[in-house]
Amino acid sequence: MSDAVKLIVDAYVSLKDRAALEEMREHRQRLRKSLQEKAGGWVDVSRSIQIFDEDIDAVEAGLARL
Repeated sequence: MSDAVKLIVDAYVSLKDRAALEEMREHRQRLRKSLQEKAGGWVDVSRSIQIFDEDIDAVEAGLARL
């Protein structure tokens, strides 16, 4: 997970902004799904998918802290 995502999640948790965290998670899930649908070509997207998974895990951990 990137430091930026961690900081954003921490800020939303401190603000108790569940809606923003849920929106962030849904956005990452949509991006991951879109990338996965386009996978299989000559470009390896596995690292990008892994990053989205790490971001989603971070957001879900933030939601659990609320």
